[in-house]
Amino acid sequence: MKKQPPFKKVLVANRGEIALRIIRACREMGVQTVAIYSTADRESLHVRMADEAVCVGPPETNLSYRNIPNIISAAEITQSEAIHPGYGFLSENAHFAEICQSAGVVFIGPSPESISLMGDKARAKSLMRETRVPVVPGSQGAISSEEEAITLSREIGYPLIIKASAGGGGRGMRIVHQEGDFDNALHAAQTEAFQAFGSKEVYIEKYFQNPRHVEIQILADTEGNVYALGERDCSIQRRHQKLVEESPSPVLSPKLRQEMSEAAVRAARAANYVNAGTVEFLVDDRRNFFFIEMNTRIQVEHPVTETLFQYDLVKAQIRIAAGLPVEPPGKSAGHAIECRINAEDPWTFAPSPGHLERFLLPGGPGVRVDTAFFEGATIPPQYDSLIAKLIVNGRTREEALDRMARALAEFEIKGIRTTIPFHIALMQDEAFRKGTYSTGFVEHFLARRPRERSDE
Repeated sequence: MKKQPPFKKVLVANRGEIALRIIRACREMGVQTVAIYSTADRESLHVRMADEAVCVGPPETNLSYRNIPNIISAAEITQSEAIHPGYGFLSENAHFAEICQSAGVVFIGPSPESISLMGDKARAKSLMRETRVPVVPGSQGAISSEEEAITLSREIGYPLIIKASAGGGGRGMRIVHQEGDFDNALHAAQTEAFQAFGSKEVYIEKYFQNPRHVEIQILADTEGNVYALGERDCSIQRRHQKLVEESPSPVLSPKLRQEMSEAAVRAARAANYVNAGTVEFLVDDRRNFFFIEMNTRIQVEHPVTETLFQYDLVKAQIRIAAGLPVEPPGKSAGHAIECRINAEDPWTFAPSPGHLERFLLPGGPGVRVDTAFFEGATIPPQYDSLIAKLIVNGRTREEALDRMARALAEFEIKGIRTTIPFHIALMQDEAFRKGTYSTGFVEHFLARRPRERSDE
C-alpha cells in the first residue's frame, strides 16, 4: 500500500541544484512541487522539473529569492502547504520562518526561536557553556565597548579573531596577530558586519593557527529523538569557503567521534532544535574540539552523509516538518568525498560565468553528481558560482580518493573555466592523500603550484 504523502504541495524557495534536489525528494514521496524563479532563471532545470513555477522577480536576489512578500504570495496562490528554503537565501532567516507560520504555511526547518538563538553566535556560545559543550575561549557575548574588547584581547592572548555576532561566510571577520593592530581590525570588522548583516555587534575568540573544521550532522524529530549521523571534515577551504568535504574525518578517533557526537546532540537539545542541522567544531592539534556555530538548515555537503548512511536527509526534513516520525539512521559504511565544482578560475578563483558549450558528467560505481545545469545552459553572473557537487564513495579512503580522481578526469565542461583542475591536483597531492591537512592547507597548496597557476 502506498504511503500517504506528508504534504500535498511544497513550494521550494530556492534555485539551482538544491532546488532540484528537493523537487526530486518530493516527487518520490508523492508531493507536488512549486518552483520559484527570477527572470534570469526562467529556463532553469528546477523550473522545468517542478509541477508548477512562479516568477518572483528580477535577477537581484533581494527582489526575487529573498523577496518574502512575493514568495509568500506564490505559496498562497498555488495553495502550497509548506515551504522548503534549501540552503542560503532565506534558509536561516527567523523572520521568514515566522511569516510562514503566520501565513499558515509550514516552514520545513527548525522553529524561528531556534534559528534566532543559534544564529546569534554570542548567545549560542553562552548556551553551549551552560550545556557543557566546549567552546573556543573568548568573550561571553557581544562586546559592549572598545575598552572591554582590549581587556578581553589581553586575557585571551594573541592571535585572536574578531567575528560578527549575526553573520558568517567570512564577512565581519578579522584575524589579529598583535595588539598594535587590534583597533583598526575591530573597527573594520564592525563596519563590515553592519554592511553585511545590519548589526555592528562582534565578539572575540582565540584564533587557532592550523585547526581542523569538523561538523556533526544531527537530525531531531518532534518526538524528542535527536540523532547524530557522523561527521564531515570541511577543512579544505579558501577564505572560509568550503571546497572539499569528506567523511570519516582522517583526524578523528572513534572515541573523539563519539564525544563530538554527544556534544552535538546536547547542543541540539539545549536549543529545543527540531529538523536537520549541523553543529560545527574546530579541532586543534592536540585533538581538543570546540564549538563554533550551528547551521540551522540543510548543508551544501549533506550528500556526503547521505552516501555513507544511505539515508535521505531531505525526505527526513519533510517528514519531520509534517509531524511524522523518521527512522533512526543505521551505521555508516565506507568513505565519501565531495568536491564542489565552481564556475571559477581553478587557481585565482575569479568567477567565470558563461555558456556551457559542453557538459559531460562522470558516472560509474560509487559516483553521484548533484547539478541543475546541462549542455547549452548559461551560468548567470548574479548567483553563487556552484555548478555541481561531485560525490564519490569507496570501501576505504584510498579507494574513494582514486575514484574521485577518475570521476574528475571524466567530467568535461567547456565554455567557462571551472575548479576541476584544482581538484585533480589536490587528489594527487601527497599531504592531502595522507590526511595531514588543516584549514590553512589550500593557501600553502596554491603557493606550491606556480606552474599550474600560470599555465591556466
